[in-house]
Amino acid sequence: MDRWSIMTGNAQAPCLTAPDGPDGAPSPVAIPTTAAPVAAVATALAADAIALPDQVGAVIPDTAIPGAAIPGTAAGESGGQAGAAPAALSLEHASIAYGRVPVLHGVHGVLHPGRTLALIGPNGAGKSTLIKAVLGLVPVVDGLITVLGRPPGAARREVAYVPQADTLDPDFPISVGQVVLMGRYRGIGWIRRPGRADRAAAQAALEAVGLAHRARDRFGTLSGGQRQRVLLARAIAAQPRLLLLDEPFNGVDVVSQDALLAALSTLTAAGTAVVVSTHDLALAQLISDEVCLLSGRQITFGPPAEALTAEPLRAAYGGAALEIDGRGVVVTRV
Repeated sequence: MDRWSIMTGNAQAPCLTAPDGPDGAPSPVAIPTTAAPVAAVATALAADAIALPDQVGAVIPDTAIPGAAIPGTAAGESGGQAGAAPAALSLEHASIAYGRVPVLHGVHGVLHPGRTLALIGPNGAGKSTLIKAVLGLVPVVDGLITVLGRPPGAARREVAYVPQADTLDPDFPISVGQVVLMGRYRGIGWIRRPGRADRAAAQAALEAVGLAHRARDRFGTLSGGQRQRVLLARAIAAQPRLLLLDEPFNGVDVVSQDALLAALSTLTAAGTAVVVSTHDLALAQLISDEVCLLSGRQITFGPPAEALTAEPLRAAYGGAALEIDGRGVVVTRV
């Protein structure tokens, strides 16, 4: 009988991850006792971060599904109430397919501006698939996904995406500053030259990730963690209203992780909504306002203190789960 545990740990070092699934190798995972959003976790880290360009508030019309309630809203609401912040992302019983084969079912929840959603689940659970659906790259075959009040494909100009592995060749002779300026091309086009405002936005984004001093260096000379920070800076330079990150903390060192957290804190404080997929349960507990736990279907959607508990984790990863004095869970796989 194999077992992996999720026990109360040191919130300063949320670095261990859960197994990939019922066939994954066991490993201990530290989860702190209380959840805190990105802004709370990285307050000290972001103390010296500069202010990013103002984010425009998202607008989404009220829509409803009879008899359905999206987590975080009253029954039948999908975007908020009068006087409340409207949704940046609305998932209404969405099912997603590759070709004719459904791979993810029943995703249902809402994300508001300035909030962070963590996508959690074993390998093949559908985390990257959901991100692609939000980008409009794979079809929603049932239900509805609304991004900033529009269909996903119509909202791309206000959505930024940081993939797991970028297509940039590290040996290509391009500077860090030039990579970040790519984030401005949606606004200026590929023919016009970047203007003063574009260069200022790129400089601000580099300062936000702590790499302004490397602007003239070749991108390929940076470490893996630094390159990830540059790719986040490129996304920040686009001034998105919704930011999607697919496993952004994989393989990065502590310094780069802290810099990424500080930059995300600055973004959410400015009103940008953030979606992060990760295997790191402890990190998800720390940075997210909401958690979407997936395993080919949605297991749960809600605050970390409710989503990352025994029964949902058991449903996602298999085995049996028990609470340990209210401090964590131990999931045992037979």
